[in-house]
Amino acid sequence: MILKKLTVTFIAIILAGCSSQPLVKSSSGELIQLGKASFYADKYQGRTTANGERFDQQAATAAHLKLAFGTKVKVTNLANNKSVIVRINDRGPYIRGRIIDLSSSMFKKIADPKVGVIDVQVTVIDKAN
Repeated sequence: MILKKLTVTFIAIILAGCSSQPLVKSSSGELIQLGKASFYADKYQGRTTANGERFDQQAATAAHLKLAFGTKVKVTNLANNKSVIVRINDRGPYIRGRIIDLSSSMFKKIADPKVGVIDVQVTVIDKAN
Protein backbone atom coordinates (compact mmCIF):
# COMPACT_ATOMS: atom_id res chain seq x y z
CA MET A 1 0.00 0.00 0.00
CA ILE A 2 2.76 2.46 0.94
CA LEU A 3 4.74 1.52 -2.18
CA LYS A 4 1.68 2.17 -4.35
CA LYS A 5 1.19 5.64 -2.78
CA LEU A 6 4.86 6.48 -3.27
CA THR A 7 4.71 5.38 -6.90
CA VAL A 8 1.63 7.51 -7.56
CA THR A 9 3.25 10.50 -5.84
CA PHE A 10 6.46 10.07 -7.86
CA ILE A 11 4.53 9.93 -11.15
CA ALA A 12 2.52 13.03 -10.17
CA ILE A 13 5.74 14.95 -9.45
CA ILE A 14 7.20 13.99 -12.83
CA LEU A 15 4.01 14.99 -14.67
CA ALA A 16 3.82 18.31 -12.81
CA GLY A 17 7.34 19.11 -13.96
CA CYS A 18 6.28 18.52 -17.56
CA SER A 19 3.05 20.46 -17.37
CA SER A 20 4.12 23.73 -18.96
CA GLN A 21 6.18 24.63 -21.96
CA PRO A 22 9.75 25.84 -21.40
CA LEU A 23 11.03 29.18 -22.64
CA VAL A 24 12.20 28.64 -26.21
CA LYS A 25 13.78 30.80 -28.89
CA SER A 26 11.44 31.65 -31.72
CA SER A 27 12.57 31.80 -35.34
CA SER A 28 13.05 35.56 -34.87
CA GLY A 29 15.29 34.99 -31.83
CA GLU A 30 12.77 36.01 -29.15
CA LEU A 31 12.41 33.98 -25.97
CA ILE A 32 8.79 32.83 -25.78
CA GLN A 33 6.67 30.51 -23.65
CA LEU A 34 3.15 29.21 -24.22
CA GLY A 35 0.86 28.28 -21.39
CA LYS A 36 -1.88 29.45 -19.07
CA ALA A 37 -2.15 32.75 -17.20
CA SER A 38 -4.23 33.70 -14.20
CA PHE A 39 -4.31 36.65 -11.82
CA TYR A 40 -3.71 37.34 -8.15
CA ALA A 41 -6.57 37.16 -5.69
CA ASP A 42 -7.43 40.38 -3.84
CA LYS A 43 -6.10 38.95 -0.56
CA TYR A 44 -2.52 39.46 -1.85
CA GLN A 45 -2.89 43.26 -2.12
CA GLY A 46 -0.17 44.88 -0.01
CA ARG A 47 1.67 41.66 0.79
CA THR A 48 5.39 41.40 0.15
CA THR A 49 6.42 39.84 -3.17
CA ALA A 50 9.43 37.57 -3.59
CA ASN A 51 11.66 40.50 -4.56
CA GLY A 52 10.65 42.49 -1.47
CA GLU A 53 8.16 44.93 -3.04
CA ARG A 54 4.62 45.41 -1.82
CA PHE A 55 2.16 43.80 -4.21
CA ASP A 56 -0.18 46.23 -5.97
CA GLN A 57 -3.14 45.00 -8.03
CA GLN A 58 -2.91 48.19 -10.14
CA ALA A 59 0.77 47.75 -11.06
CA ALA A 60 2.05 46.26 -14.32
CA THR A 61 3.67 43.30 -12.57
CA ALA A 62 3.57 39.52 -12.64
CA ALA A 63 4.89 36.33 -11.09
CA HIS A 64 6.97 33.80 -13.04
CA LEU A 65 8.77 30.74 -11.72
CA LYS A 66 12.11 31.22 -13.51
CA LEU A 67 12.53 34.62 -15.14
CA ALA A 68 14.78 37.05 -13.28
CA PHE A 69 13.21 39.83 -11.26
CA GLY A 70 13.00 42.98 -13.34
CA THR A 71 12.53 41.12 -16.63
CA LYS A 72 9.87 42.74 -18.80
CA VAL A 73 7.58 40.47 -20.76
CA LYS A 74 4.74 40.88 -23.20
CA VAL A 75 1.78 38.67 -22.30
CA THR A 76 -0.57 38.02 -25.23
CA ASN A 77 -4.01 36.46 -24.86
CA LEU A 78 -4.11 33.89 -27.68
CA ALA A 79 -7.91 34.07 -27.95
CA ASN A 80 -8.13 37.79 -28.80
CA ASN A 81 -4.51 38.87 -29.46
CA LYS A 82 -4.68 41.57 -26.75
CA SER A 83 -1.44 42.06 -24.85
CA VAL A 84 0.15 43.84 -21.89
CA ILE A 85 3.73 44.46 -20.86
CA VAL A 86 4.57 43.57 -17.27
CA ARG A 87 7.64 43.37 -15.04
CA ILE A 88 8.45 40.19 -13.13
CA ASN A 89 8.62 40.89 -9.39
CA ASP A 90 7.36 37.67 -7.81
CA ARG A 91 7.61 33.89 -7.99
CA GLY A 92 4.77 31.65 -9.06
CA PRO A 93 2.29 30.54 -10.11
CA TYR A 94 2.39 27.32 -8.15
CA ILE A 95 -0.62 25.74 -9.84
CA ARG A 96 0.17 23.05 -12.38
CA GLY A 97 -0.01 24.17 -15.99
CA ARG A 98 0.12 27.90 -15.31
CA ILE A 99 3.15 29.89 -16.40
CA ILE A 100 2.39 33.44 -15.22
CA ASP A 101 0.22 35.26 -12.67
CA LEU A 102 -0.74 38.83 -13.54
CA SER A 103 -1.96 41.64 -11.34
CA SER A 104 -5.72 41.86 -11.75
CA SER A 105 -5.56 45.21 -13.57
CA MET A 106 -3.27 43.74 -16.23
CA PHE A 107 -5.42 40.62 -16.59
CA LYS A 108 -8.51 42.81 -17.10
CA LYS A 109 -6.80 44.55 -20.03
CA ILE A 110 -6.52 41.30 -21.96
CA ALA A 111 -9.41 39.14 -20.70
CA ASP A 112 -12.61 39.03 -18.68
CA PRO A 113 -11.69 38.15 -15.07
CA LYS A 114 -14.74 35.86 -14.91
CA VAL A 115 -12.84 33.49 -17.21
CA GLY A 116 -10.09 33.15 -14.60
CA VAL A 117 -7.47 31.34 -16.68
CA ILE A 118 -6.48 32.04 -20.28
CA ASP A 119 -4.05 30.69 -22.89
CA VAL A 120 -1.17 33.09 -23.43
CA GLN A 121 2.16 33.62 -25.08
CA VAL A 122 4.82 35.19 -22.88
CA THR A 123 7.56 37.00 -24.85
CA VAL A 124 10.67 38.33 -23.12
CA ILE A 125 11.22 41.92 -24.29
CA ASP A 126 13.80 43.17 -21.77
CA LYS A 127 15.82 40.55 -19.90
CA ALA A 128 17.08 41.58 -16.47
CA ASN A 129 20.64 40.67 -15.53
